[in-house]
Amino acid sequence: MAIIKKFRIKSFKNIEPLLEVKNISISFEERKILDNISFKISPGEILGLLGPNGAGKSTIFNLITGILKPDFGKIYFGSKDATNFPIYTRTREFKIGYVPQYGGFFGDLTTYQNLKAVAEILIKDINQQASRIEYLISKFELDYLRNIKASVLSGGQKRKLAIALSLLGDPKLLLLDEVFAALDVMTIQMLQQIIVNLQSEERIGIIICDHQASSLLSVCDVAMILSNCKIIAKGTPKDLINNPTAQNAYFGKTFKIN
Repeated sequence: MAIIKKFRIKSFKNIEPLLEVKNISISFEERKILDNISFKISPGEILGLLGPNGAGKSTIFNLITGILKPDFGKIYFGSKDATNFPIYTRTREFKIGYVPQYGGFFGDLTTYQNLKAVAEILIKDINQQASRIEYLISKFELDYLRNIKASVLSGGQKRKLAIALSLLGDPKLLLLDEVFAALDVMTIQMLQQIIVNLQSEERIGIIICDHQASSLLSVCDVAMILSNCKIIAKGTPKDLINNPTAQNAYFGKTFKIN
């Protein structure tokens, strides 16, 4: 697969982080999931999360959105400690968009009805609702699917709709959970281009979690690998795939991006 991203932002000097996860630990009963995890993401940065099943990638998303609360550590949006903020406060105040691994839409509603239903919750002004819906329908080329129920859309069309729904609130931070899973090569390339365009056009900070390592690394500025409750390696895609620790724990010796 060709590398989609033509540039990578390697540093964000003198920019306040959009999000900082600081010394986070969490356990489920007796099982430790994350142990003293810390990382930052800046506006306009694309960060990838890699790791084996059960490494804690989706748990990190649940901590960021407020579905889970850490046992230890803090979560900051800008300079504000949001560790104890509920989901709805984080979504509205800090503008978080989230595309879950499964669903993310109402199957019995049409494409337009889905967008309308969510817009009515997130956007108070009726004229702005209509304007935002039409903008996203145009941006994601959904017009010909406007009156089609979401349940009968193809896998790629469903992902496009879910991403469009996540953007209705004009988020500053977008979380994409397994966005490339179970999709064909052409659809993955289409979604990769959408993600890169969101960075360059909207300057949204994006965190992607996926098992499709090559597809994920093709769009990231920086990625990190989780294993045994820790971040064991972090860096640009090129640096990461040449990192001996990352090779031994996740990639193997022969992995390449393209």
